[in-house]
Amino acid sequence: MFRAILLVFMCPDNHDNPSDLELIADANHGSSRAMEALYNRYRSWVFAMAMRLTGNAHDAADVLQDVFAYFFSRFPGFVLTCKLKTFLYPAVRNTALNLLRKRRRNAAMGERFADALESSDHGDRGHRLRLLEWVETLDDDQRELVMLRFHDGNSLQEISELLSVPLGTVKSRLHRALSQLRETLDAE
Repeated sequence: MFRAILLVFMCPDNHDNPSDLELIADANHGSSRAMEALYNRYRSWVFAMAMRLTGNAHDAADVLQDVFAYFFSRFPGFVLTCKLKTFLYPAVRNTALNLLRKRRRNAAMGERFADALESSDHGDRGHRLRLLEWVETLDDDQRELVMLRFHDGNSLQEISELLSVPLGTVKSRLHRALSQLRETLDAE
């Protein structure tokens, strides 16, 4: 009898702090609370890893969102074969590196575009006019963003405030516009 009582005290009921495996099993059965618990348990760690890789909080927040979207898309049917951090780390690393690659590509494209728009050299004048023609092929929202960013020199935050749209929306629209311009440039 004493042993049974001792076991109860030594092995307390784990309902307040379920294991990752228990939460994953519940999430596989559709429990949004289990998913929320997993998110709350690992969000700080994922954010810290993303901060270390990206170097800024905004990008780290984007990585955090993308990693958990990827993780939760695996339910139902997710099987944990290692520690959850071991599963999450490659997702954090790859997402962060892809984000940084994309940013570098867009920054390089943006710099070339801005240089061409600012150029006053006669030899570059035809190139500048050609770029402006390509910008004209964009839809109105994209064209406005490109001109505000590269012709007028506004920061992304300033554009967000000017247009009264969230910063993330400005970034995604500008990314789409630059991707479309890149496709146009590559096609010619």
